[in-house]
Amino acid sequence: MNEIEQLLQSYDYDIRKTRNARFMDQKVTPDVLSIIADCILQFIASDNTKEFSSKDIWTSEYAMKNVVEIFNKPNLNDEKAKSEYDKFFAQPLKTLAYAGILYERKDGNRNIYKLKNRKALEFIAVKERNALKFLCKYLFKVLSDSGIWSLFEDFFVEQNSDSFQNLKNGFSELLYEFTPITRENTKEPSRIFTKILNPLAFERQKKGTRKGYLSPDMIGYDELMYNRKNWRDLEKSKNITRKEYNKIQGYKNAEEARVKYTVDKAKRFVKLRHFPNSEVKDNFASGNATQVHHIFPEFEYPKLKSYIENLILLTPSQHLSQAHLDNNTRRINKNYQLICLLAKMDSIEYSLNCNDGFYSVEDFLYVLNEGISPVNKFSEDLGISEIKAKLVKEYESKYTT
Repeated sequence: MNEIEQLLQSYDYDIRKTRNARFMDQKVTPDVLSIIADCILQFIASDNTKEFSSKDIWTSEYAMKNVVEIFNKPNLNDEKAKSEYDKFFAQPLKTLAYAGILYERKDGNRNIYKLKNRKALEFIAVKERNALKFLCKYLFKVLSDSGIWSLFEDFFVEQNSDSFQNLKNGFSELLYEFTPITRENTKEPSRIFTKILNPLAFERQKKGTRKGYLSPDMIGYDELMYNRKNWRDLEKSKNITRKEYNKIQGYKNAEEARVKYTVDKAKRFVKLRHFPNSEVKDNFASGNATQVHHIFPEFEYPKLKSYIENLILLTPSQHLSQAHLDNNTRRINKNYQLICLLAKMDSIEYSLNCNDGFYSVEDFLYVLNEGISPVNKFSEDLGISEIKAKLVKEYESKYTT
């Protein structure tokens, strides 16, 4: 997070000065922002000077494959879908440019972009949770610089209809007075307002907004996403139409595509971070580390398979002769599993010391509690050395005879 914090402190995002209403928009959700960041990185590869437009990212092979499958959308070349996709790609690019992560220039009526801060973009691309963390910090800075944060602060203290309406009106007035949005356009401020308030409300475990009104309870994580998983609710209905059934199947297919995408992406980022060195320093660590190994196997722990904290980079020798028994990828060497967990903890500790936000202790503890399921859960109060000691104790009690 150090890179994000330094970035945000280096800019004045005051809307009253920039008069730019596109610092945030309707399609800028954590899941969309994360995948767009990833698509940009795939498009430019290692060339930080490569320029691109929204359409370049939109029509890239990587985007066309993943966006269609994950977001259950028509083909990107479908004429009827072009307007929707234009917003889907263009709006996050505008936000990234306003934040100072991308350069932006005009070429006729086209916006042309170039990478400005690779580390910040990589942070957002790694996972949706990172994109959410970025948005919360970024929005706080924009609202503070714009002199309106006090209204949000008041609302989070006094969670009632009056404070909500006062906040909503104040935000709309800011846009009307200082941006090109006109008072006749009553819907535009509301669309932007929802995407701003709800991430901040979720972060604080507070009420936010639903359907233009104060929500009756706290905002949930799924509500922040463009790709909300509402097919489970549809599936509960006993008598569903063929159209509803097809919709459910579409959501399920999209969910499967999302899981595959997040696993592949997690493996790619772990390899990118550690290659060519193995994370486990032992006698089998010679040569390039090319194998990304699930510490807790994906066939047994499907909920953990996309967590980068459950992935470790190994050499082929470590992977096939040590992590697995008899080269059987469905058999786990528990002794080496402990070695991998301790090594992963070293990687996480390094990330914490750098404050780069790549790894999360909270996510690692979730992985441990799901994978080991100790009677006494790994607590967030534990320090690094205490987590390691508890790990050794758990494995000695379970697997040492």
